[in-house]
This record gives sequence, structure tokens and C-alpha cells, in this order.
Amino acid sequence: MSESSIPRHIAIIMDGNGRWAKERGLPRREGHRAGAESVRECVEACKELGVQYLTLYAFSSENWNRPIAEVTALMALLERFLEEKAEELMKQNVRLRAIGHLDRLPARTRRKLDKAIDRTAGNTSLTLVLALSYGAREEIVEAARSLAIDAAAGKIDPAKIDIATFASRLYTADIPDPDLLVRTSGELRVSNFLLWQISYSEIVIFKKFWPDFHQADLFEAAQEYSRRHRRFGAL
Repeated sequence: MSESSIPRHIAIIMDGNGRWAKERGLPRREGHRAGAESVRECVEACKELGVQYLTLYAFSSENWNRPIAEVTALMALLERFLEEKAEELMKQNVRLRAIGHLDRLPARTRRKLDKAIDRTAGNTSLTLVLALSYGAREEIVEAARSLAIDAAAGKIDPAKIDIATFASRLYTADIPDPDLLVRTSGELRVSNFLLWQISYSEIVIFKKFWPDFHQADLFEAAQEYSRRHRRFGAL
């Protein structure tokens, strides 16, 4: 692929951990654990391709409604990932970011997340963005509320609010919109993920579950992206 055909930003809906585990007669937590290896492979693949941003839908705002035992296991897995992979992220020059209602995370999880983000803040290769306790509708409502408060206070003229102004109030204000959205498990929905930002993203669906998604699959998605002609509503 030519450099111009490589997506600058890839976003992934990592779906199917639970079903992967169920097919094997394993607890759901084993599916989440297996999925962590797919994260590692995708980070390496993005670095090899020259992708600048990789955003992973790691934990949605709706996921808090799952059984307490599963949520606890997911938080423990996230903590383990942050502890074990921080050094690897440093070696690979990967910067870690997070978006979402981070204040809802358990205190210990949040501390480990903040520590990893601070430690990798100066890295310049790939930016890995974890969407945690994230919901796109909530993000859009918060942006609208922020603008409404400033308008009521006379800090901004409502008539001058445009797309760029609105986007500046989103969690991703300093991150380019995804060029490519990947979803695993064959589901044909975006599940409240980056609804504003994926307005013109190319979408590639894989039927396989997330733990079965490997480097070759990300390369395949990037190849498919390179074959598409992005018109952004024009002819």
C-alpha cells in the first residue's frame, strides 16, 4: 500500500469475547483475557503500517449493567494490561490515551490508568486510545451542554456554533476522525461508538470473534480500505 492509502486513524469495536469463550465451554473472563492478546497484535500491526491512531472500544457505558462478577473481572484485566504493557508501550514509543466517563472507573483502576497515560505522554509513534465507560450519545449530550452553558453566559454566540466548534467539545477534540472502523463478530451495528466521529469512516466487518482477530486481519482491513474511493458525499 502507498503511504497515502494507509488509514491515519483506525477504530475497532472489539466484539465477541463472551461468545468465543462460550463456544469453548470457558468462563466469559477467559474470552476477555484472550482478547487482550488481539489488542497486542493490533498495536504491532498499526505500528508496522504507519497508522497514527488506534481507538479501541474497550468498555462501554452500557457494560456497567453486566453482572458484577464480569465487570470486576474486566476491571482487573484492564489493571493487569496497564501494569504489564506499560513498559512495552514505552519500548514501542506508543502513547496511551483514554476517553469516556473515566470518573466511573474504580479508584485503583483509574490510578493505574492515569499512571500509564502520564508515563507514555511523550511517546510519538502510535497513539492508542482506550474508550472506557464510553457512550457516544452521552459524549454528544455533554458537548451540547457545554456549549449551552457558555452561550447562556455570553461566552459564545449561538449563531456562530458550527461543526468545528461542536467537535472541539468532544472527548476527541485533538484526535482526527477515524478513517476506518472495524467490527468483529459479524454484527452490523455501531453500538453507540464514536457516532459523530465515524460520519464518513469506511467500515469493514469481520465475522470472527475478537480473540480470533490477528495481525493478518488488520492488514486485510487496511488493504480493503486502500481499495475504496472516499467521496465524502461528493461524486
